[in-house]
Formats: sequence, C-alpha cells, structure tokens
Amino acid sequence: MRTLLYSGSFDPLHIGHLAILRSLCADPGVGRVLLVVSPQNPFKNPEKALSAEKRFRAAVLAVARHPELDKVCVSDIELHMAPPHYTIRTLDALRAECPDDDIRLVIGADNLGCIRGWYQYRRILLGYGALVFPRRGYDIAGLRQDLLSEDALYRIDAVDAEQVDISSTDIRNAVSQGKDVSDLLM
Repeated sequence: MRTLLYSGSFDPLHIGHLAILRSLCADPGVGRVLLVVSPQNPFKNPEKALSAEKRFRAAVLAVARHPELDKVCVSDIELHMAPPHYTIRTLDALRAECPDDDIRLVIGADNLGCIRGWYQYRRILLGYGALVFPRRGYDIAGLRQDLLSEDALYRIDAVDAEQVDISSTDIRNAVSQGKDVSDLLM
C-alpha cells in the first residue's frame, strides 16, 4: 500500500492543508495519508510542544468535518516519540510498523528549498522520497534539479495541484489583530 506522511505543526489546519489533503485523497494510487501533528519542529519555537495534544485533537475534529478525506488518518505517532522530532525518525517508525508499505513524505516547495538542513535528508530522499506541493515564491523544478545534481537517485516528485496562498502564520497574525479567519480554517 502507498502510505503518505504529511506532518507539520498544523497550528491551525487551514484551507491550504485541505487542498493538499483533497488532492492526495483523489489519487487512486494512494492507500492512506497519515496527517502527523508534530509536537516540536526542530526549526521552530519550543513552546509549540506545549500545545501538541490540543493541536492533535483539533486536527482529528477538522478531518472529521470533511468526509471526502476518507484516506486521511490523523496520527499521534510523534506525540509518543522522544524528542528530537526528526522526520527520518518518524518515517523509520512507520516503516517498522508497516514494512511492506511504500512510504512517501509530503512537503511543500518551501520545505524542499531548505531540506538540506534536515537531519539525514539524504536518507529521506533516497529511502522514502518526497511528493512536493507548490508554494508561492518557490520553483519546484529548479529546487528538484539542484538536489538531483547532488544525487540522481533522489526520489523527488512535483505534484501538479492547486496552490493556496495562505499559511498558519498568516492566520495566527490575523487572529492576533482581531480579524475573523473562519473562512480560512479547515
């Protein structure tokens, strides 16, 4: 079975995430999508870890509101793993649970642009591969080509999908200014 790992802080889940999840669920080759709420991204504020369980519960409720996301399972795998929460550790844990699955990582082009800073990124790209969704300001083809010039065996596939120009940071900033963001939430 093809299992896709889509992880992040998801603080909060929004219509950009929804567009990605809908695209993944529409692919007949996808068996399941694991939406993994990360307690602590090594590149982000450590205070996020305090809200991990709350973000996980919010993700479960958000996915439940969208019956078309029938292949999506909100996973708490990282909530039970000791830090640091490196993507490669999560991928390896999933492979140990499901050794016969074709496990792939789902990321945005912004993450592809900085993936060389990720712990064991070469193992991620060689052993699992990445499905890359467009993000404003990022040239997937150029980023992919640059990485493939390092190692032609990297598994990097661009996804032709709707690009929704919104981020969780934008939403949190709008909320802090008292703006209504309900139409942007998943």
